[in-house]
Amino acid sequence: MDDAIDAPSVLVIDDEAELSDAVMSVLRSHGFETEAASTLTLGRERLGDADLVLLDLGLPDGDGLTACREISDRVPVIVISARNDEVDRILALELGADDYLGKPFSSRELVARCRAVLRRSASRVARPTVQVADLDIDPAAYEVRRAGEEIGLTTKEFELLAALAAEAGTVLRRSHLAVEVWDTDLGFVARTLEVHVSSLRTKLGPAPDGGEYITTVRGIGYRMRR
Repeated sequence: MDDAIDAPSVLVIDDEAELSDAVMSVLRSHGFETEAASTLTLGRERLGDADLVLLDLGLPDGDGLTACREISDRVPVIVISARNDEVDRILALELGADDYLGKPFSSRELVARCRAVLRRSASRVARPTVQVADLDIDPAAYEVRRAGEEIGLTTKEFELLAALAAEAGTVLRRSHLAVEVWDTDLGFVARTLEVHVSSLRTKLGPAPDGGEYITTVRGIGYRMRR
């Protein structure tokens, strides 16, 4: 476990061999362990104990977006892609990506983004279990149970729920949640945040008293009930 913390393992899923080799060289020079996969199939096989995945979107056996949710449910994901349209960025974040890095990118930015995602992931795991009404939220296991029954959430849905539950009863600004969950400014993920809140409300259902677990404070943000 200590080795995993000292030397995080990064899996690069990208079919551009030259870029993949360059990325791994940079990461290794900054203390990361690395492994490569040139297809989604190989990537799935090599997830193993990876602490972070760098995922290209244009792969020979499929679009990385189709696998983003599946992979991000197991390990943090940074999408790396030459597709820099806002639609692709937003869709990747909605599908569970922790960050989106447009090609070309600098070595310094790559290392900084990797470290930031790993740091956020570690801090969430360290949080204690939180109970809100009849919800038991376990950040370490990425699990939420209602009256003992597990509720299936995507990684980002869970992280948003955990952020709200950690400060239940307090109004959290939308800009704060954008940074806490997506590590970016609100303008970039405003619609994504709304979609995730809506999805959470649907999956959680009504609270024991018939009200909502998450309420909207117009013009400010959201509040989790105590």
